[in-house]
Amino acid sequence: MADSVFNLSLFQKEPVMGILRGVTEDSLDGVLETAISAGLKFLEITWNTPRADFLIDKAAQKYSDQISLGAGTIRSVEDAQKALDSGAEFLVSPGLNEKVAAFCRDNNTAYFPGALTPTEIETAWSLGAVMVKVFPSSQFGPGYFKLVKGPLQDVKLMAVGGVGPGNVHEYLHAGADAVALGGSIFSVDRMENKEFLAIRKDIEEFLLAVRNFYSNITTKALAG
Repeated sequence: MADSVFNLSLFQKEPVMGILRGVTEDSLDGVLETAISAGLKFLEITWNTPRADFLIDKAAQKYSDQISLGAGTIRSVEDAQKALDSGAEFLVSPGLNEKVAAFCRDNNTAYFPGALTPTEIETAWSLGAVMVKVFPSSQFGPGYFKLVKGPLQDVKLMAVGGVGPGNVHEYLHAGADAVALGGSIFSVDRMENKEFLAIRKDIEEFLLAVRNFYSNITTKALAG
C-alpha cells in the first residue's frame, strides 16, 4: 500500500471519514465546500449514488488538493476500476469482496472492506485492508470494539453506522481507530435543500468531539 495516493498517516491523525450517498450534481459543490470549510479531510461518494463516476471525476478535478476523495459501496472489480479511473483515491465496500481486495493490492489502492464477525474482520485484514469497516456498528455498540480488539489488537477498525458527537468518544475509547459520519449529517433532504449551515455545524461538532478525545488522551499521557 506504500504507493497509494491515500495518505494513511494523515488519516490516522484525524481519523474521520464522511460518506455521501445520494448527492446530486446541483448540490455537489456546496456540500464539498461545506465539508472542506468545516475541516473534513476524507470523504467517499457511494457508487450507488446516481452518476457516481461523473460526480467523483468532477469532485476530484476541483477539490483533490483540499480533500481526499474515495468511492464507497464498491462491490466488483469492474466498479473498482471505474472508480479509480474517475479519480477515487481509495475504495470502500459494505462487505469483503476478495476479488476487489486483490485488485486493490495489485493497484496499490487503499481498501476499506466491511466486516462484522471476528472471522470476517481477520480475513479482511489478512487480505490487505488498510482498515476494516465494522458495519453496522450501532447494532453491537462500542463494547464490541473492545471485545474484538482483545485478540485482534493489531487490526485497524473503523466504526460506521450510528456514530455521532454524543457517542464517538465511546467508540474511540473502546478501540475504534477511525469513525465515519454519514446520513445523519449528509442526508439527501439536507443536500437537496442546500442546508449547508446545518451540515457544517454538525461536521464541526463531530470533529470537535474527536479532537477533544485525542487531546484528553495526550493530556493524560503527559500527566502520567
